[in-house]
Amino acid sequence: MRELAELIDQKRSGWHSVKQWLQEAINSYEVLPCNLAQARADLHQLQITTFSPLGAILYETGGILIDNGWLRILGSGHTRLSRTLASWTHLLTAELTFQALLIADDASGGFFALNGGGLGKDFGGIYYLAPDTLEWESLDTNYSGFLHWALCGDLDLFYKNVRWTGWREETASMNCDLVYSFYPFLWTEQQLSIENRSRVTVPVEKHWALCLDLQHQLTDMQSDDLLPP
Repeated sequence: MRELAELIDQKRSGWHSVKQWLQEAINSYEVLPCNLAQARADLHQLQITTFSPLGAILYETGGILIDNGWLRILGSGHTRLSRTLASWTHLLTAELTFQALLIADDASGGFFALNGGGLGKDFGGIYYLAPDTLEWESLDTNYSGFLHWALCGDLDLFYKNVRWTGWREETASMNCDLVYSFYPFLWTEQQLSIENRSRVTVPVEKHWALCLDLQHQLTDMQSDDLLPP
């Protein structure tokens, strides 16, 4: 493993690119202060350099809250966003074979991951676990492209089916360690609009566990359908 000093590149920091994207941003954002001790520990654990935007986000921020906190980009952690890049993935997947790194999530219960080979052949690509399909979907971009899209892209278009009237005011005061759970589930009764579904906030780790459980149930049901009568 490389020493921490080898991973910190002040002269060629990816933070310069990130700051440019922040200046170009059309979506509202808040950069949370860095937890330096945690940032150093995570940087060493993940063995990524600050030359990359991913390493720069980790080393320079506690995370970034975008669009009134609807979209949460993980960094070194903060009281308002306690999850960190290294510990969050390890916490959720310690007993699983999960070759990816969870990098962000959103208020609707979706998860973004950097593919480490377990989600597809595009190593380094970004995938989205969509709450309305419960499937990992490739976004056909890398981490830099994802971060630029999060700041400068059309989030209303991406989230058009899961945002309701007044969502912005509601999520502005929401704890960013919570996500919404909808009923009926978003992957059922797809003709039903988001306005006609009830919603409650739940801890994000419980929502992750629920998504995995439902994934397994759906897989088992599909396997049963393939069995001969």
